[in-house]
Order: sequence, then C-alpha cells, then structure tokens
Amino acid sequence: MISKNQLTNLGFGDKEASVYLALLELGPSTTSEISKLAKINRTTGYDILESLINDGLVSPLGETKIQKFVAENPDKVIVFLENKIKKGEERLKNAYNLLPELFSIYNIEEKPKVKYVEGIERIKEAFEDTLNAKVEIVGYAVGTDAFKAVGEEYLRDYFKRRVAKNIKVRVIAPDDPDTLKVTIKDEEELRESHIVPRDKFYFTTETNIYNNKVLIMSWKEKFAVMIESKEIADAQKKVFELAWIGAREIGKK
Repeated sequence: MISKNQLTNLGFGDKEASVYLALLELGPSTTSEISKLAKINRTTGYDILESLINDGLVSPLGETKIQKFVAENPDKVIVFLENKIKKGEERLKNAYNLLPELFSIYNIEEKPKVKYVEGIERIKEAFEDTLNAKVEIVGYAVGTDAFKAVGEEYLRDYFKRRVAKNIKVRVIAPDDPDTLKVTIKDEEELRESHIVPRDKFYFTTETNIYNNKVLIMSWKEKFAVMIESKEIADAQKKVFELAWIGAREIGKK
C-alpha cells in the first residue's frame, strides 16, 4: 500500500499527502469526512482541498446538496509533477538572470547590525547578552529607573552571574539613592564606578559598550537598541574614556 512518505518524496506537503490519500480511499466525500480520515481539522482540510484543486489533483462535485470532492485520475500526479518541474526551471532561469543585479549590490565588507526591541522582557533579553562580554563592559548606568523597571532581585542576580564569569565593569552613574546602594559593593561585584552629580549629569538611558557592541536601553520608555559594529563600538569606547577622565576629576572635587 502506498505510504504518505512516498507522496511527500514526490513533492506533496505532509497534509496534502494525507488529504489526497484519504480522498483516494474514500471516493466522493465531504470536507468533514476527508478531514477526519486525514486526522486534520475541517478548516485546514478545506484549505488543503482548495490547494489540490488548483494543482489539478482534486475536483468538486457541484451537483450534490452537500459539497463533495473527488480525486482526479491518479495519472494527474504526473502532470502535477511536470508542472512543478517546469515552475522550478522557470525560477532557476529567473535566478540566473537576477544574479548580475544581486552582485551589483553585494558588499562583502561587514556592515553594522542594528536591532531594536520594545518591552521590559525584550530589554532584559538584550541586557543578558552583556554576559557574553569577552573583556570588560564600560558604560553609563541609571540606578532608579532600572530598579523600578526590573527590580533589585533581578539586578542582584545579574551581578552575581556577571561576577561568576569574571566580567569586570567600569561605569559612570548619577548619584541617586539606588545607584549608591549598588556602588557600595563595587569591589565585591567587580565594578569600578565614578559618580557624577545628578543635578548636572542625570541621564535616563543606560549604555553598555562591550565586544563590538553598543547596547542603549531606556528603562523608562521601555525600548533598547543594539548596534553591532567594531567601528562604532571602538569610537564609543574612546568617548567613554574621555568621560571617564572627566568623571574622575569631578569625583575629586
């Protein structure tokens, strides 16, 4: 007896093969009868029957009160496959014709990758990527907004996992209460912080620069932007080093 795998090997979809075999076995049948034997829901069964009609493998019987369908002569399978081959040859020809245009815009140089996400959970997913830092993470932190968005428990757990991977951090942050609550554990959590006056240097977006990536997060507006580019990351690291020197001088005053 013919198996469903034999039909899928010929180019039938899995459900198409089930419906076609059911119809061959049943003869003229309703959508419900065919779907039951094919073990699919009625709506899917109707869609598959429409597809098989378009392929010339099934026909509707219009003279019955309840719509029934019948399989065409099995030799139509050959016509079905010939049409598939013909369409495949046409696609291949079109692909060859398109190649010159594709090569005209093809750039083998690595381009920056930019990813934008929204929502606290998606931001946390992006933030978790910083745990893949190969050396250190540098950047600008926000205390209160982060604590409000994800909670102290999550942040403390993140710090522990970062420490377990021996990833060090240098950070510039405004002197709000939540920031100061974190920085008292700087040595324990492999972090070096420079605190700047909140009234002059308060910022609401957090930035992490690591590997070849720059991650900018707004805990307040609930979005994040990840830029993956060696050039941009290197430039932002240099900007950070300038800010680091300035923040250190402010801290001495």
